[in-house]
Amino acid sequence: MEIYLVGGAVRDRLLNLPIKDQDWVVVGASADDLLKQGYQAVGKDFPVFLHPQTHEEYALARTERKSGAGYTGFECYAGTDVTLEQDLSRRDLTINAMAQDDAGNLIDPYQGQNDIRDKKLRHVSDAFIEDPLRVLRVARFLARFHSQGFEIAQETLQLMGTISGSGELAHLTPERVWTETEKALSEKSPWRYFEVLYECGALTVIFPELARLFGVPQPPRHHPEIDTGIHVMMTQQAACNLIQEHAINAADRTAILFSLLCHDLGKGLTPEETLPSHPGHEDISEFLTEKVCQRLRTPNPVKRLSKLVAKYHTHCHRAFELKPSTVMRLFEALDVIRRPETLTLFLLACEADAKGRTGFEQRAYPQVGYLQDCANAMKQVEPRLLVNLGFKGETLGIEIRRKRIDAIREIKNSYVQD
Repeated sequence: MEIYLVGGAVRDRLLNLPIKDQDWVVVGASADDLLKQGYQAVGKDFPVFLHPQTHEEYALARTERKSGAGYTGFECYAGTDVTLEQDLSRRDLTINAMAQDDAGNLIDPYQGQNDIRDKKLRHVSDAFIEDPLRVLRVARFLARFHSQGFEIAQETLQLMGTISGSGELAHLTPERVWTETEKALSEKSPWRYFEVLYECGALTVIFPELARLFGVPQPPRHHPEIDTGIHVMMTQQAACNLIQEHAINAADRTAILFSLLCHDLGKGLTPEETLPSHPGHEDISEFLTEKVCQRLRTPNPVKRLSKLVAKYHTHCHRAFELKPSTVMRLFEALDVIRRPETLTLFLLACEADAKGRTGFEQRAYPQVGYLQDCANAMKQVEPRLLVNLGFKGETLGIEIRRKRIDAIREIKNSYVQD
């Protein structure tokens, strides 16, 4: 029995990156051999076991043969005669197909180390084309390593295009698509995930509402980049900078970035005779966002913020023009009193939308401070004081709302005076 460290841990060690998890491959052993040594079987489809002490994953070396549609349509063989090289050959990218023995020696039959040096994401073999999930995985790895100068090898990108045109992507479950997309949104350059999926034709299959935006024009005065798809990608970059600046947690980061992917979906359905203007795109964007979130089965917090940003982002951009009563309706829609954190995430997304335009990247966005001041003033209204004055029932609710609008009006007047 021989045990090798494989995959991401070997890759990240060569890239001088922190190692999060260690995966191991066992050659020359059977499932019974591992069970007798105290390993715990956890793999349903594959022979994977947890080490009795470290609880790290140990998989029997295996080969795979395509036997059906989709990413689950494989027959797995994990006999004791399967070699390390055969196991590594079924992996997606050369940089993930390296191993290290217990003496620290590198086993690299597919030149992954060379591709790390050349900063290339390259498929291991033509078997790459058998698993449609690899299209999303390679795009996600680009989102992770793009900041280090990595690009996808041209021949690999061509294979991704072949898979996208084969109909195989339709066999991916919504949960799997969302899992890969959510992981991509956590990477340093999430916009590269979507750009590459668009380039190879996969985005049209898994996220057609977003794919439609590329090539759709916007008014040059407000959007010098013109192309709506390019604008949406720019909002991802702007949001990543703001998220880092404000130390936003992982779950909220996902919600913000996904909301920006959806905020202009309605522009993909604007009648041609209306272009480059997009009147009423907000309501259409909200409707499409609901459909996308249902299809991908996104978490409820992601769906909620995405629909709010889709419907109300132009309210935020026009905040100084809004009547106090309109600002109040915005706060009610955001449920600011009970969910104050929603306002923070909403404002960050809107600021990223404003800065995700050519020439606007560094421009100030005072709407954030203004709406925060309005919200803080509104919250100062004390319902108990009104109860003590004799208000109750429906009349109490009306008076609370009137007082809150008055508080917003005072803030608006103070900004006008300044």
